[in-house]
Amino acid sequence: MTAPASTHLVIADDHPLFRDALRQAVASVLTSAKIDEAGSFDQLAALLEQDSDVDLILLDLTMPGISGFSGLIYLRAQYPAVPVVVVSASDDVGTIRRSLDFGASGFIPKRFGVETLRDAIVKVMEGDVWIPPDTDLTAAADPDMARLRDRLVTLTPQQVRVLMMLSEGLLNKQIAYELGVSEATIKAHVSAILQKLGVESRTQAVIAAAKIAGGQFRQGTPSAS
Repeated sequence: MTAPASTHLVIADDHPLFRDALRQAVASVLTSAKIDEAGSFDQLAALLEQDSDVDLILLDLTMPGISGFSGLIYLRAQYPAVPVVVVSASDDVGTIRRSLDFGASGFIPKRFGVETLRDAIVKVMEGDVWIPPDTDLTAAADPDMARLRDRLVTLTPQQVRVLMMLSEGLLNKQIAYELGVSEATIKAHVSAILQKLGVESRTQAVIAAAKIAGGQFRQGTPSAS
């Protein structure tokens, strides 16, 4: 498969060896594609801010700056036209289901070899959704989890970023500094997050986020200041 000269992919994973393996898999099927790499969510966000004309993002669920599905939720909110394929070591049915629920265009377990990586990338680039063969996603969804997921996807991209930082235990002033906005703006975001998630405190918001992530969010100790 020869990619048009303008084809642009981003590999987001904090393990250099695995990024290299993915790059080789991509380059073997998309021979002329531009491939960027990011080892943290901040690097990924910076890349996309500079150039969001991206045809595919290959995203690990856990890397510095994100944990669980927070990064996927943010990308789908901020860049809805850019397909995202989750590439993860956590490949249970629940994780695969949630990835698709949150808008992933596919799910590739890290345990699979280069041949499978190549096949999956080709399918996604052709517009298909790829998940591991024989994966059964027909089990009844948890209605409480579905309601919480539906609330979470109403957050704006910036509110998702704030929730990600709350989950890491950052204070309002630290979040304001990181995002380059005022502390009052962060307080307004936190209030909106609590309202949208139907919770009364920062701690409850972090717990709700951790539930939908299957416990994959890093939970810090939220503070009010």
